[in-house]
Amino acid sequence: MTKAPDLGPLAVEENPGGDSARTVIIAFGANLGVAIAKSVAAMMTGSASMVAEAAHSWADAGNQVFLLIANRRSARASDEERPLGYGREAYVWSLLAAVGLFVVGGTVSVWHGLTELLHQPDSGEDYLIAYIVLAVAFVLEGTSLLRAIRQLRGEARSYDRDLFDYALETSDPTVRAVFAEDSAALVGIVIAAAGVGLHQITGAAVWDAIGSILVGVLLGAVAVVLVDRNRRFLTGEPGSSELRDAAVARIAELPDVATVLFVRLEYTGPKQIFLVASVDLVGDHAESQVARTLRKLERELERNQHIVDAVLTIAAPDRHDLDAGDHHLP
Repeated sequence: MTKAPDLGPLAVEENPGGDSARTVIIAFGANLGVAIAKSVAAMMTGSASMVAEAAHSWADAGNQVFLLIANRRSARASDEERPLGYGREAYVWSLLAAVGLFVVGGTVSVWHGLTELLHQPDSGEDYLIAYIVLAVAFVLEGTSLLRAIRQLRGEARSYDRDLFDYALETSDPTVRAVFAEDSAALVGIVIAAAGVGLHQITGAAVWDAIGSILVGVLLGAVAVVLVDRNRRFLTGEPGSSELRDAAVARIAELPDVATVLFVRLEYTGPKQIFLVASVDLVGDHAESQVARTLRKLERELERNQHIVDAVLTIAAPDRHDLDAGDHHLP
């Protein structure tokens, strides 16, 4: 059996959806356990920071459900109704998860912190319980984050990209969401621990309330970034310059292609690309033969698992060769 053609940076992994699903499932289990522990600790201690952290973890656990739906629905095969597939559903459900992170996690945390700041009740915190729960939460969230980092690092290495840059730019919204949420969770735990510690040292509940507000602001900032990234992919994110160069090189290798004069790439889902290109064919064939040749070349490109559809057209006579300096995306 002939191996499917490679397209440089697109050929990252054989089963990207499976890796992302496992990453989300691990994150869901960790967040659910942490949410329950924090909720119990919040009720026992009355700590504003613990309440904020509990809201944060419940929001994260709920978001993982959205991300699992995103993985499942976006993986459906194309059909007559959706010839480019259902990949963009991943961004819809991930967008809902990001909004939920902001509304449930961020808003509740800020509101509760402001309430505590204004009234500053004597909570009678059991500091030891708070510290134990936060320590356990740090371990569980760290385990989930390491799983996301492991997946991202392997993919980033294939792209020869920095881990953090790749996490922001990747077309896979689920692993980006897990990475961002778990990173924010670890920072939030540190903030909560600092708030509880300062409350214990000074006896002033204001520090605990400030910790809750800071956790809420952190969640809001992360949610804004995730919303913006999903918005961009929903409205048509073009392929990177590296991906475009790989596509140009691959098309130029095809038999019967003399020159590549125009290439446009657009993401239709996680690691799924719609490719449009204009080429000049070798020879001077009849129109019917040209049509058959173009369709044969399109099928050859579509053998790559990441290209959901390819459309090739004959270049206009006045178009410049990409190799001659026309390197912008139309």
